[in-house]
Parts: sequence; C-alpha cells; structure tokens
Amino acid sequence: MKILVAVDGSKFSLHAVKYAAKLVAGLQSGPHSITLICVHDDTGLNHAKSFVGKAAVADYLREVCEKELKPARKLLEAAGIRHDMVERTGHVAKEILDCAGKGKFDLVVLGSKGRGAIADLLIGSVAQRVLAAARQPVLLVK
Repeated sequence: MKILVAVDGSKFSLHAVKYAAKLVAGLQSGPHSITLICVHDDTGLNHAKSFVGKAAVADYLREVCEKELKPARKLLEAAGIRHDMVERTGHVAKEILDCAGKGKFDLVVLGSKGRGAIADLLIGSVAQRVLAAARQPVLLVK
C-alpha cells in the first residue's frame, strides 16, 4: 500500500503521520510505503522575489519544509518504516491532489486541521478541498 501523508508542521499533521505509521505496521505482506508531502503556497512571496530573487525564496521554502518534515521523518525512522519525501510549492490542495494522482497512491492521509485556522473560515480548508476532489480514499486524522 502506498500512502501519501501531508505534513505542515502542525500537531495535527504529526498525528496523521503517527496514524499512517500504525496502519502500515499493522498491514500484512507486501511492499508498503509512506510518502510525506510538504507544500507551501508561494503566491504571497511574489513581491519578495523581486527584492531577494526567486532562488532565495525557493531556498527559504525548502528550509521551512525541512523543518516541518523533521519530526515526521524521525517518527517513521524510529518505527523502521520506509518513506520518501516530496517538497512542492503552489496551491496546497492542488499540489497534494496532483502528487496523489501522479504517484498512484492508494490512500491520502491528512490532519483534520493545519496551520491556517483563520484562513480556513474564509476560503475553506486544504483537507476539505482534498476530500472533495481526490480520486483515492482520504483519511482525516484528529
């Protein structure tokens, strides 16, 4: 089973990683893997790109992703679970859906809440958007 887990540095996304790890550990034979995906919307940084350059913004977002992925990676390494990581920039839900489709994942796992609680009230959460548009099963973890 191939599982895609969205990680944003929140405690809810770490709960999702823990649940996915338990799920994989409980599965019988066969190759099972977890891919951690970290996505940042760089739209708000377009103005900064004109001052510091695209490369500096890309480096900054890569550092943020690495920081957010670190606890999840440690958890999976301690459990001995094979995993990969994907870092992307763009519309968060769209990038998760694109990765899930192209990677032919069997399951997408997300935390029920993420970083942007205020923005969620205005435009809807990433979890809601992924749940509505995904072609594979989506598991929301509290």
